Amino acid sequence: MKKVLVPSLLMGLILFTQSLAAQKIIDKKFITGSWLGKIAAGAIELRVVFNLSVIEKDSLVATLDSPDQGAKNIKLGPVTFTGETIKISAGAMLAEYNGTIKNDTLIEGIWKQSGTSNVLNLVKLKSAFTLNRPQEPKPPFPYTSEDVTFANDKFNINLAGTLTIPTGKGPFPAVILITGSGAQNRNEEIMGHKPFLVIADYLSRNGIAVLRYDDRGVGKSQGNYAAATSADLATDAEAALNYMKTNPKIDPKAIGLMGHSEGGLIAPIVASANPDVSFIVSLAGPGVTGEQIIHRQAADISRASGIDEKQIKESVSINKKLFAVMKKESDNKKASEKMTALYKQILLKKKTTPEEIEKSLKQVQASLNPSTLTWFRYFIMTDPADFWKKVKCPVLALNGEKDLQVAADENLPAIEKALRSGGNTSYKTMKLPELNHLFQHCKTGLPAEYGEIEETFSPEALKIITDWILGL
Repeated sequence: MKKVLVPSLLMGLILFTQSLAAQKIIDKKFITGSWLGKIAAGAIELRVVFNLSVIEKDSLVATLDSPDQGAKNIKLGPVTFTGETIKISAGAMLAEYNGTIKNDTLIEGIWKQSGTSNVLNLVKLKSAFTLNRPQEPKPPFPYTSEDVTFANDKFNINLAGTLTIPTGKGPFPAVILITGSGAQNRNEEIMGHKPFLVIADYLSRNGIAVLRYDDRGVGKSQGNYAAATSADLATDAEAALNYMKTNPKIDPKAIGLMGHSEGGLIAPIVASANPDVSFIVSLAGPGVTGEQIIHRQAADISRASGIDEKQIKESVSINKKLFAVMKKESDNKKASEKMTALYKQILLKKKTTPEEIEKSLKQVQASLNPSTLTWFRYFIMTDPADFWKKVKCPVLALNGEKDLQVAADENLPAIEKALRSGGNTSYKTMKLPELNHLFQHCKTGLPAEYGEIEETFSPEALKIITDWILGL
C-alpha cells in the first residue's frame, strides 16, 4: 500500500556526539564536505548524506542526513581516518560504515546495521544536498489555515490536524484526507514529499475545505498507532467527520473522505455505516483482500526489479505459508514464533548456509514483530468488497497505471463490481497513465523512484479530483 513496509534506516535516532582525534593529520580540503550515497531498504532506496568536518586538533566528526525520511544533522561517532580508510560508527543505530577512499570524489564502502550489510558508495557533492519539491506550496495563501484538535471518544484520544478553508462566506464542500499504511503525519510525508499538503493547497485554492490530520500517536495526535487496525483507524476518520459537521463554514451535506492506499479501505469502512459521508475519493485504494494485494505487490515489484519468475513464485509461496500461520494463530507472540520457526525450516530445506539463515531470520523477525501483527492480520483477512457493497454515496476511484503496490487492473474492477452489486450507480473509476502509487509521473513505478522524482502529485489527477467534487 502506501507503501511497502520499509525498515527504518534511522532506527533509534537518539544518537550521541562523539569524536576521536584523527590518527594522522587530515587534509581538510580532501575529506571534509558532504558525501551522498544510497542504501537499499526493501523495495526502497534511501539517500543518505554524510557531512564530514574537522574541529580542534584535527578531530574528524560526522553527521548524517536522510533526506527521504526528513531527518537531518544526526550526530555520529566516533570517526576514524587512517590513510585510505574511514570508519564511521553510529552506536545507537546499531550501525557502522567502513569505507575506502578511492579518490577525492569517491568512497567505496559497506553500511552494516542490525546484522545486515549493504554496499554504500559515496560521491562527494559540490554543495550541500537539497531536495527539489517544486509543488510544495509557499505563502501567501488565498485561504485560511488553522491547527485544530478533535476528539475520538471511542478511544478517548485527541487528534490534531490542519484545516484549510477557502476565502468567502461559505459554506464550502469539504474533504477529509486519510493516510495510507504506516504511522504518518498530516502531510502524509514520504520520501521527502508531502502529498497531502499539495492536495490540500490545490483543493482549497479551488473552493474546497480540507482537513488533514496526524495519525494517532504521530505528531500532536494522541493514541497508539501500532496497536490499531484499519477498523480502529476508521473511528479516527469518523471523529474527523463529526468535527467537520460542527464548523459553520462547512456544508454538512457535502463532506467527503479521500483515502490513499490503506486510507482507501478506511474510507468505505466509515461510509458503509455512516450516511453523513457525502462522497469518497479513493486514491489507489484496495478492492481485494490485503493478502491478495501483498502477493501481487511482491510479484510486481520483484518482476520490475529483474528477479526471475521462479524466484518470484517461490517467494509468494513462502508468504502464503507464513500468512496461513498468522491467520490461524491469534496470539501475536506465538504467531511470530511459529512463523519464524517455519521460515527457518524452509531455509534449512533449501540448504541455506548458516550465515544466510541468521541474516534472513533477523530480517523476517523485524517484519513479524508481534506488535504489528494485529494490524497485519486484520489487513490480510479483510475483504474491502464487504464495505464497498454498502457504500451508497458517489465514489471516484483512481489508480496509477504503473502502480506496483496496489495494482490498478486488479483493484479498480473489484471496487466497481462491489459498488454495482450493492446497487450504487454513482461511481467513476479511472486508471491514469504513467502514474505510480504516489500519483507521480514515473518511468518504472518502482518505489525506489519515489524520492528521486521531483513531482509530488500529478497536476492532472488534482484537476480530475477537484472537478469531480465540485461537479457533485
